[in-house]
Amino acid sequence: MKTLLPARNRDTLAGIVFVLFGLAFVIGAGAYDMGTAARMGPGFFPRMLGGVLVLLGIAVFAVGARAPVTAGLLRGFPLRPLLAICAAIAVFALLLEKGGLALASWALVMVSTAGQRKPHWIEAFVAAIALTVVAVLVFAYGLKLPLNVWPRF
Repeated sequence: MKTLLPARNRDTLAGIVFVLFGLAFVIGAGAYDMGTAARMGPGFFPRMLGGVLVLLGIAVFAVGARAPVTAGLLRGFPLRPLLAICAAIAVFALLLEKGGLALASWALVMVSTAGQRKPHWIEAFVAAIALTVVAVLVFAYGLKLPLNVWPRF
């Protein structure tokens, strides 16, 4: 497969993308009240996150601009992990209301595991159980979000 971008250009491109996303958050949150550090408004977190992304983007861009062009090459695009993560998010969204948080969280981990070249299904199963328990404890019982924990029939 032909190379797409030199490594230096990958970092500079990533820096530009971070800056653009950060600016989008800052501009998008402009309509919301900022509040104060003691009483944060709905615009506080998006603006802070956007500012951090802009700073991170500038740093990544600077490192990429100073790197030698011979630092390596970008080969092809990892399509399998991208599709697995998108599918996992879609499965989670589809299962959450009727299947409950426990089933949706477990399915999220299991479907995203398919994005690996050599998935370790037993480890993924154990991790899915552990993350499901944490998600249920934190979101359903700790934060008391109005979510179904178990499937509704």
